[in-house]
Amino acid sequence: MLITGRSCGQKTVKLEAMSATTNHATLIARAIVSLAMIFFFSAVCNSDPDLLFDHCVADTAAAAAFHFNGLPCIDPATARADHFATSALSEPTDPSATLFGFNATVTSPAASLPGANAQGLAMARIDLAPGGMAPLHSHPRASEVALVLSGGVLVGFADTSYRLYTQRLRAGEAFVFPRGMVHFMRNEDVSAPAVVLSGLNSQSPGAQLVPLSAFRTEPRLPDEVVKKTFRITGQDVQRIQRSLGGS
Repeated sequence: MLITGRSCGQKTVKLEAMSATTNHATLIARAIVSLAMIFFFSAVCNSDPDLLFDHCVADTAAAAAFHFNGLPCIDPATARADHFATSALSEPTDPSATLFGFNATVTSPAASLPGANAQGLAMARIDLAPGGMAPLHSHPRASEVALVLSGGVLVGFADTSYRLYTQRLRAGEAFVFPRGMVHFMRNEDVSAPAVVLSGLNSQSPGAQLVPLSAFRTEPRLPDEVVKKTFRITGQDVQRIQRSLGGS
């Protein structure tokens, strides 16, 4: 009996040792897998987001055939000085014929400034008719700094706490609109036009006008949604849609 007991004890010790070894190996395996996943996702998430060249002049001929976050580049050796220059903002536009009395000309790597491709920037010229306004809108992909070139302009934006920041600007004065914030520009002079030059930190800033987003989408937003959002009647919805050029 003593021998048998001693034998069972030895087997128990051996089983416990084997179990400990197995658990240890499992922990090591899990640690290796975890480290491998950390290195993998670190490599994916922290890959170099910046240009690996001095510049990436847009290849506008290839732009229609491919879809990139930006545009493909031409051979850097074929870049010219005029790729980095534009006269797109030199000519005024006629804002008086537009719905709100404003017109915006925005540079684009595909159309007017190929050298700005992948540089994370765009420029815009905003022409405001006398009393005209760039209505409430936002740029979902860019912050904006607006410099008044001529005239007197009231600018402002509302933050996510619904606090309003406004400022009256004269020629030579500037104002920053944070990214994604709803903002406006209004020419306070009813007898003379105003001109604003803006810089945006995206080559494709996007622009979403609040009145058109609410009343001129295609297809239209359901009337019940618009009525409850603005606490107006169905007749109000139709009236506003017609005033914005809809049917």
